[in-house]
Amino acid sequence: MREHRIAELTKKIIAGYRISREDDRSVFMDTPVEELGEGAYRLQKHFCGNHIDLCTIVNGRSGRCGEDCKYCAQAGRHKTGVDTYNFMAQEDLIAHAKANQDAGANRFSIVTSGGALSGTEFEQALDAYKEMRRTLSIDLCASHGLLTRSQFRRLREAGVTSYHHNIETSERYFPEICTTHSYADRIRTIKAAQAEGLCVCSGGIIGMGETWEDRFDMAFALQELGIESIPLNSLMAIPGTPLEHLAPLSGEDILRTIAIFRFINPTANIRLGAGRKLLPENGATAFRAGASASITGNMLTTSGTTIAEDMELIREMGFTNRDEDCRVSSGACGAR
Repeated sequence: MREHRIAELTKKIIAGYRISREDDRSVFMDTPVEELGEGAYRLQKHFCGNHIDLCTIVNGRSGRCGEDCKYCAQAGRHKTGVDTYNFMAQEDLIAHAKANQDAGANRFSIVTSGGALSGTEFEQALDAYKEMRRTLSIDLCASHGLLTRSQFRRLREAGVTSYHHNIETSERYFPEICTTHSYADRIRTIKAAQAEGLCVCSGGIIGMGETWEDRFDMAFALQELGIESIPLNSLMAIPGTPLEHLAPLSGEDILRTIAIFRFINPTANIRLGAGRKLLPENGATAFRAGASASITGNMLTTSGTTIAEDMELIREMGFTNRDEDCRVSSGACGAR
């Protein structure tokens, strides 16, 4: 009976139905994770085909952040020993982007620490994006904090097509994770980026002490914002942060979360982020349980999987990361 409910729900979603906050959620918790993953994979295949989108990031400015996000190694008040440096030189950023492009990644993003990139360093970022757009073909994403509409407009004009800005968790739980800015600040930032024509990549971190209800709320918030790319990170507790004592999530919990996000956001790219190594086969199981994308290569403060390893993995699984094979909207896939 339970399997029948998931099968029927999957058919309804393919036919156009969308789950809402008012719907009964018990089926997602009562169904064995394998059966739930099978339904999520059917949705993934229908809406995303055989495409696995691969994006890469570089830490363009590190450390000394004035925010107090409890999970983050780069907050200045946390004693984590993270490297600290100002905005990277343009030639180094372009070298990173070209290497990722040549390795086969779909998108490249510069990520910077701090509440918002501004002043001279924002101008340096614009110059770097313009030069990358002129000399490279890889799609460009940016992640520079709480920017203004005019800044988003300038990023778009410089060749950036996507902006990454996580909501991190539910609105209810957010004050338990960060107090130096609000959940509303993040929502305003996302809407400002969308208003300037940027595709927004937004998700969060699970395993920070939140409840399943918080995870559902995060999934619905992203649905209501129309987010096309949803990165799901599993907390890898970093010594020196307030969350250092938290145990890692089980692979089953992560897979169930991925499947739930696929059911609630069926047309989006559900993207694996930090914590892939907590999953069986380094995340391969997730690509058959609702995940249609991944951050790849060396990540910010947690170890990642190389682009070559991911390219080989998706080939072995019968997937492709060619833009022309993507069924998701052009913003989510990175096609220009």
